[in-house]
Amino acid sequence: MKKLINNPNDVVRESLQGMAIAHPDLIKVNLEPHFIYRADAPIKNKVAIISGGGSGHEPMHGGFVGMGMLDAACPGEIFTSPTPDQMLEAAKVVNSGAGVLNIVKNYSGDVMNFEMATELALSENIRVLNILIDDDVAVKDSLFTQGRRGVGTTVLAEKICGAAAEAGYDLKQITDLCRKVNLNGRSMGMALTSCTTPAKGSPTFELGNNEIEFGIGIHGEPGRERMAMKSADEIAEMLAINIIEDVGYSRIVREWDEVKGEWQEVELIDSPFEQGDRLLAFVNSMGGTPISELYIVYRKLAEICEQKGLQIVRNLIGHYITSLEMQGCSITLLKLDDELIKFWDAPVKTAALRWGI
Repeated sequence: MKKLINNPNDVVRESLQGMAIAHPDLIKVNLEPHFIYRADAPIKNKVAIISGGGSGHEPMHGGFVGMGMLDAACPGEIFTSPTPDQMLEAAKVVNSGAGVLNIVKNYSGDVMNFEMATELALSENIRVLNILIDDDVAVKDSLFTQGRRGVGTTVLAEKICGAAAEAGYDLKQITDLCRKVNLNGRSMGMALTSCTTPAKGSPTFELGNNEIEFGIGIHGEPGRERMAMKSADEIAEMLAINIIEDVGYSRIVREWDEVKGEWQEVELIDSPFEQGDRLLAFVNSMGGTPISELYIVYRKLAEICEQKGLQIVRNLIGHYITSLEMQGCSITLLKLDDELIKFWDAPVKTAALRWGI
C-alpha cells in the first residue's frame, strides 16, 4: 500500500503540524502532549466540548474544532486511544470555568482513559462530565469494546452540543442533550476493502475481490458477516433496514454523579424508530469511497425511509468519520425534535464542517 507519508512514526505529529499551518484562524495545536484547540479558547462563560480518539478517522475529531462544534480534540496514534494527560491538558486550556463535556466513543481504551482524565481534572477543580456514544447496531461486543461501538452519531452529537454551548447551555443541560442525541441515533457500516495502518503496512483484514464485509467498525474490525458483492441499492437497503428495524437497546453505562462525587451505573434504553419520526440522514464514506457513490446510497436510503413512513428533514453526506483509505460507507439515522433541529441548523465554522457563517 502506497501512502503519502514520511516516517510512519511521524504521521500524527506531521499531520497536526499541517493542520495548524492550514487553519491558523480556527485552531492551535499543542504537540506535547498532542491536542488541537480553538484559537480563541477559552471562551468566557461557555461550556467547553472536548472529544478525541485514535487518529485515522479524519476529519473526526480535529477537523471539527471551531466555532459551533468542539473546543478541543485529543488525537491518539493511529487507531489508538489518546492518553489521560492529553485530555487533562486540553481541559485546562479550554475550560472557562463553566465546565467541560467529554464526548466519548464507546471503545474500551477511550472509556478508561477519559474516565481517568475526568478524575484528574476534578482533582484540579475543573468540572467535567462524560457522555458515551454507542450507536452501532452491527454488534453488541467487539474486539475494541463492551457493548455497542461509538460511530457516526458522534459527529452529530459534537455539532449539536457545540451549538448548544455557543447558545449558553450550562454543563448539565448540554450533558442531557448529548445523552438524548445518543439515545436517538443509530448507525451501521460496511466495507468493500480493508485499510492499512502506516506502521503495519498490510491490510487489517483480507477481503476477496468479490467479497464485502457487512457491519464493520471504524478501526478495520471485521463485521457481522462476510458476503458476496452486492449492488449499491442492495447494500443501502441492508444497512437501512438493520438500523430502522433495530429494537430498543438497553445497557448500563458509567456517568459521574456530581452530587455524590462518584461514578454511578445508569441504565439507558433506546426507543425504536416509529412512523412519522423526523430524521437526520447521514451517509458517510469510510475514506476511499467517492461522493458520487454516497449519493447513490443516499438515493436508496431516502426511498426506504419514505416507504417506512420516516421523514428525512436534514442530511449530511461526505467524508466525516473514516477508517484511513477503506472503501465502504456507513449510514446514521438520528431521530430529531425541534431542539435538535435548531442546534443542527445553527452556524458552525470548522476545518471540515461549516455553514451559516
